[in-house]
Amino acid sequence: MNREFVEAMQHLALERGVSVEEILEAFKEALRKAYIKRQKGYKKEEIDQGKGPEVDVYIDPDSGRIEMVEVRRVVEKVEDPDKEIALAEALQYDPEVQVGDEMEFPINPEELSRMAIQDLRQILTQRLKESERNRIYNEYKDKEGQVLTGVVTRVDNRGNVFVELGRGEAYLPRNEQIPTEKYHPGQRIKVYLKKVDKSAKGPSLLVSRAHEKLLEHLLKQEVPEIAEGIVEIKAIAREPGRRSKVAVMSHNPNVDPIGACIGHKGQRIQAVSAELGREKVDIILWSKDPKEFIRNALSPAQVGSIELDPEAKKARVKVSKDQHSLAIGTGGQNVRLASKLTGYDIHFEEAEISDLDEALRRAAEEEAEARERKAREEFEKLFRDLG
Repeated sequence: MNREFVEAMQHLALERGVSVEEILEAFKEALRKAYIKRQKGYKKEEIDQGKGPEVDVYIDPDSGRIEMVEVRRVVEKVEDPDKEIALAEALQYDPEVQVGDEMEFPINPEELSRMAIQDLRQILTQRLKESERNRIYNEYKDKEGQVLTGVVTRVDNRGNVFVELGRGEAYLPRNEQIPTEKYHPGQRIKVYLKKVDKSAKGPSLLVSRAHEKLLEHLLKQEVPEIAEGIVEIKAIAREPGRRSKVAVMSHNPNVDPIGACIGHKGQRIQAVSAELGREKVDIILWSKDPKEFIRNALSPAQVGSIELDPEAKKARVKVSKDQHSLAIGTGGQNVRLASKLTGYDIHFEEAEISDLDEALRRAAEEEAEARERKAREEFEKLFRDLG
């Protein structure tokens, strides 16, 4: 091997995205395996099990000079002729050798047969593939749970989409897609890296466009108050491509969490919706009171009294006839998303208009009392702080 070949290996390393050291190590292993297989007659499976002679390979990265040696340990009685040499025979090579010493016997790399060179090429290619797979796995394993931008490379006849993320190709199955979207090669999309697996064929990157975390990422990207921690996302319920409900709260009493998410003239929420195939995104106010949270989650419907069974996680909600269909939503979508968002299985009972008015009046009174109580507590705290 000459200097030109070293430069070729450097070019290969750059092309494959691996280091020159990895290329050299792969080449050393390929030389070793090719020698043991062709010159010693061992099969690949036996070599992988550690059978055969011990061969060391040295490559000068500057000159490209190769040295190969077969290493044998000096013993009184030989049990493994591939790895051992009898003391009597060893003394013929070195009169000062002792039992337990290791002796190196030079191998001329140029004497490898043409078949061995073919093996060398196959082994080197395989080793480089393994190196690339390990690099890709290690790189993307750390990115699991993140949102990445990729380019669609192909769509198979089953509708599964493959996305190039840089060094690796990710798999976007149909059940992780937004049903209303159509994908085509060259299209740039944002995906949530859901899972990274390691297999014999290489790393498997599973991505999603339907995951709640994608919506959460987009909201953080568009709403500075969320990114800064002023507004917190407490829960998300999605039906990808159709509708989502996001429960938010503010850690600053001067910041309206719903207004912050929607933005001026709805610009922020519209940008999020556009990235998700025009998915409708409802922003609702989270409350630690389950009844209030359920009431908010069922908006835009106005509902009456709510009875809870906390152990069974069930809620019975009174709703008037004119609000019943709105509370359920198209195809049951509104109540389905509200149930998922709050964690309660919601059932409706029809209520008279007067009952509903009374329930709404009581709810408004309770909310006003809560605001007054909070203001009083803040005033008392301020008064104490001032001494």
